[in-house]
Amino acid sequence: MKKPIHERIARRTFPSVFQAWSPADNLPGEDRLTTMARHDLVFLGVNSFGLRWDSEYIGLGDQLVPESIDKGIAFREELLERNPNIILIAEIRYRDAYPKYLPENHKWWKRDKNGQLEKGWEEGGYIKLDFGNPEYRQHVAQSCQGVVNSGVVDGVMLDWWQDDDDRLELVQVVRDKVGRDAMIMANANDRITPRTAPYLNGYFMECTQSKTSQEWTRIEETLRWAEKNLKEPHINCLETWYLNSRNDLHLMRATTTLSLTVSDGYCLFSDPNPLPTPDHLHNWYDFWNKRLGKSISIGTVRSDGSITREFEKGMAIYNRMGNPETTINFDKPWTSVASGEVSRFFIIPSGDGDIFLKPGS
Repeated sequence: MKKPIHERIARRTFPSVFQAWSPADNLPGEDRLTTMARHDLVFLGVNSFGLRWDSEYIGLGDQLVPESIDKGIAFREELLERNPNIILIAEIRYRDAYPKYLPENHKWWKRDKNGQLEKGWEEGGYIKLDFGNPEYRQHVAQSCQGVVNSGVVDGVMLDWWQDDDDRLELVQVVRDKVGRDAMIMANANDRITPRTAPYLNGYFMECTQSKTSQEWTRIEETLRWAEKNLKEPHINCLETWYLNSRNDLHLMRATTTLSLTVSDGYCLFSDPNPLPTPDHLHNWYDFWNKRLGKSISIGTVRSDGSITREFEKGMAIYNRMGNPETTINFDKPWTSVASGEVSRFFIIPSGDGDIFLKPGS
């Protein structure tokens, strides 16, 4: 029997990591689905689940091809066998798409005042779609309904999210079509969206700017806001990019421990988008292997500005960028996951974090 979404979210242990389209690629000897199932939440394009629309042009598809649903269900079941708590989300395009998504002169392409097609995502050569058109919004919502009703995914992700009138009307009709229990996620980056918040279960926080203390403060504030104001159950996903290399381990730890201490969400540390390789490729870090169990408290801001949170098997600490280094002391020797050191006394640098395991854990 399939576990309900809210139960799978609640049964997770931590740290909890998500996959945004592209996989972890530093485990070459491991089966692809096993690597994917290390993540507790995965969102992919519809086709990546094995699903296919019944049209030459994907953007015109009204129904999913039945045999593709069977393929998608088998894909889902294999992942759930490996990770019974995984949440699967399908990205539904609404803002832009590749040129063959619709016929060349279709009315759903967005055009400027001169009648020229408007460019969308430059890297992919995409063209904007006219989601200001009520008919097209209904089609998008029906696509969301179709993939959710297939039983292959738990919800949908809407990229390029802002709090404007057209997106508000879009998410309202999407929520109406998919029902109250399906998950809706939107990529709001590090911004809040008060108007559309009641319809969203989570943000994909694709944080393109994470170099300064001011940027990290904004990320933290947005994550806290999302945990408080979005629709339950929450599936907030925090992603930052490396600055120099995937070995920017202090930034990976900061991202992970920020997520751990101020949210019940998911984290990811990945390649920056401007690279010529597929976006969101990443390492699987040993730091992410589940050791903490479930949380047993909310996060606490210490007098020096660092944040701690207790879990069944240990604690996480996040030291905000711009803070001085902080120290933490234990009555007995605990183990640092970052270094493997066993001690009663640890120093956490500014803009870093760590996980500490209780004796015997």
